[in-house]
Amino acid sequence: MMDELELLKKDWQKKDEHLPRLSYDEIHTMIWKKSSSIVKWIFYISIIEFIIPHLLYLVPSMRNSSLDIYSNLGLTKVVLGVSIVQYLVVFYFIHQFYKRYREISVLDSAKKLTSKILRTRKTVKHYVFFSLSMVLLSFAILVVGIYFSDNVIETLNLEGNFEGMSAERVKLIIMVVFAIFGILVTALFGGIYFLLYGLLTRKLRKNFKELQKLEV
Repeated sequence: MMDELELLKKDWQKKDEHLPRLSYDEIHTMIWKKSSSIVKWIFYISIIEFIIPHLLYLVPSMRNSSLDIYSNLGLTKVVLGVSIVQYLVVFYFIHQFYKRYREISVLDSAKKLTSKILRTRKTVKHYVFFSLSMVLLSFAILVVGIYFSDNVIETLNLEGNFEGMSAERVKLIIMVVFAIFGILVTALFGGIYFLLYGLLTRKLRKNFKELQKLEV
């Protein structure tokens, strides 16, 4: 689509007699339609991303195992508070993506469309940063809970796995393992976000540059 758009834009600039000439408005409309489609997909992906983890929680074993860890560490209230804040912020971002989609769905001048594209890219960056921060925070809460646990082996049902080791050494090992695992999981999610949202925002950036060229 973008290669075709580039050819058509060059045709409009060079006014080649052998190819159909497109006006400024026609090229601008093509960029607008492409941008609107991209923002729509960003909105859809954010909703899917919110729904999938909650579908996994419908599996009893997965739901119970994850909740039991926080409960055994006495972190139920902390997790509940963090979850409420997370839901509120996620709903805010979903609303923002829908708002950006509605804004960019209205055909407007190149200058205003450029501004809308910039706002959308900024919103996506903030959302990705927040999502990755929440993943890392969930593991940080676990690490802190383990640190303040009086008997981490019994709390996490790890009896028989660390025989001969002092309680402090076991606690340190478990904290390091959870910290490293948290970093790896955050990096994994970061890669997924980069593939999904990064690809879409790069296309928006390309559209932004095309609009800037048209304004010259």
